[in-house]
Amino acid sequence: MDLRLDGNAALVTASSSGLGLASATALAREGANVTICGRTEERLGEAKAEIEAVATGDVMARQADVTDPDDVADLVETTVEAYGGLDHVVTSAGGVPPGPFMESTEKEWYGAYDTLVMSVVWTLWEAQPHLVESDAGTVTCITSTSVREAIDGLVLSNAVRRGVVGVVKTVAREFAPEVRANAVLPGAHETARIEELVEAALDRGEYDSYEEGLDDWASDVPLGRIGDPMELGDAVAFLSSDRASFVNGAAVSVDGGRLRS
Repeated sequence: MDLRLDGNAALVTASSSGLGLASATALAREGANVTICGRTEERLGEAKAEIEAVATGDVMARQADVTDPDDVADLVETTVEAYGGLDHVVTSAGGVPPGPFMESTEKEWYGAYDTLVMSVVWTLWEAQPHLVESDAGTVTCITSTSVREAIDGLVLSNAVRRGVVGVVKTVAREFAPEVRANAVLPGAHETARIEELVEAALDRGEYDSYEEGLDDWASDVPLGRIGDPMELGDAVAFLSSDRASFVNGAAVSVDGGRLRS
């Protein structure tokens, strides 16, 4: 299916690895000019090269911290200057510390809010004037299935990520009809984040091996496996395209059918 994204300008935050990288890769493969960002210059260079191997559009890498509103403003401005506008924004963010409620700290709560919610708010504040000028403006926010069903040992993600869905539901009405806004709710995908969570559970004595941890993450998935990050990326590219032109305000789970809600 041709998603007709040739020449569109896209910004994907926190995209030097994981699901952000997969989303940027999918958009670039469909012909969009894509800006990626991350905090580590070396990892950014590797990500840029990985995307360029399949891209049919331009790829720009910028070092930025999405919890710094000045960095976010510069990121949007640079993208608009480079590509002559902005058509698509995909928000992603790094993971927040795992752990149960009583072991979480006040500092972790405030940090999680900046990482998961305010990074989206700052990005949309800066991007909205440009998106409404586009003929194809879209926002897609990567969150988690934890916004619908809490995941054991992830209190920060369970609680804070729900704010992103509230933002999406609101701007889907306020930015319309010029801009569509949706969220994707990924389940377990084979990323560094899953590795981190499994290793943390190993340290807590919940698993005897890393392989046992991966099997546990897949145990309640009807498809019998965790996802490939590009499966999420392809969903993001579709939602960004006019093939999804009547999809607005949706929270789409990409989880192999694990959610029962």
